[in-house]
This record gives sequence, C-alpha cells and structure tokens, in this order.
Amino acid sequence: MNRRDIPNLITWLRILMVTPFVWLLLEERHFDALVLFFIAGFSDGLDGFLAKRYGWTSRLGGLLDPLADKLLLVSAFVTLGYLELLPVYLVALVLLRDLVIVSGAIAYHFRVAPLDADPSWVSKVNTVLQIALVLLVVFNQVHALLGPFWMLMLETMVVLATVWSGLDYVWTWSQRARRHQGAKE
Repeated sequence: MNRRDIPNLITWLRILMVTPFVWLLLEERHFDALVLFFIAGFSDGLDGFLAKRYGWTSRLGGLLDPLADKLLLVSAFVTLGYLELLPVYLVALVLLRDLVIVSGAIAYHFRVAPLDADPSWVSKVNTVLQIALVLLVVFNQVHALLGPFWMLMLETMVVLATVWSGLDYVWTWSQRARRHQGAKE
C-alpha cells in the first residue's frame, strides 16, 4: 500500500461503517449513530480532500466514493423508514430516484458510451438536504430540536429536491445520449 491508496482506504472504511450505523439505529442508540454518521461524513470530506489536494485520484475511487455515500444514505433512509421515523412514501421516493439513476447510468454506459459521472448542482443540493434530514431526524431522537411542522417542511424540501434531481438526471442524460447518437450518424 502506498499513500495514493489512502483515499480509497478511507472510503472502504466508510462502507464498513454502514452496518454498525444501521445496527445502532435499530438498537435505538441514536447518539452513537449520530456520532458514527458524523465520522462517516468527515471521512467523505477527508478522502475527497486528500484525493484532490495530492492528486491521489483513481478510477476505483471515483466509483467507490459515490457508492459509499449512497450505501450510507439509502441505509439510513430505509432504517429510519422501518423505525417509522420517516414516512414510507419519502423512503420509496428516494429509493425510486436512485434506482432510476443507477439503471439509466448502466444503460448509458453499455448502450451509448462509457459513463463519466458528474453530479449536477441539483443533485448536490438534494444530497445535502437528504443528509440534513437524516441528521435532524436522528438528532431529534436525542434532543427534540425541531417540532413536527419544521420536520414536515424539511421532508417536503427533500421530496421536491429528490423529484427535481431525478427529473434533471433523466433529462440531462437523455439529451447526452441523443447528442452522442446524432454525432455517430
């Protein structure tokens, strides 16, 4: 192992944090789950910083990093939905969006051209809102910070951002596929 592998190692550790995070939520150890979620978030920033700062980027890292983020977020949403801390429709919407994006990415990669994933600003906003919702839902189990009205507002913002981001991905990648096919003809 050399220094260039450090970002990927950190990403693998983040992937390994998913199971204990879910277990802590299921055991209603919300404070510990919150701490682990913060550590995972910090590790995401750290591996990105190291990769960019020192040029320690790799194709594997480019694939693993978003996978680790998705695993953590999807696991959080599914678990919080199971615990009835998030509404089922919201969990289903988040899962549907991710399924559409992953299916579209696979189809694009194999039918059109190699995929070079680059998240849009809408997707980044969506991710920030989803992370904020997970943090606040878990934090509310430790200390009631937000009342039902504010939680509903944040859930509504996540719904809108999730739909917008999903539609944006479908539109953007459909247009790229059309342009690519047009350029081949």
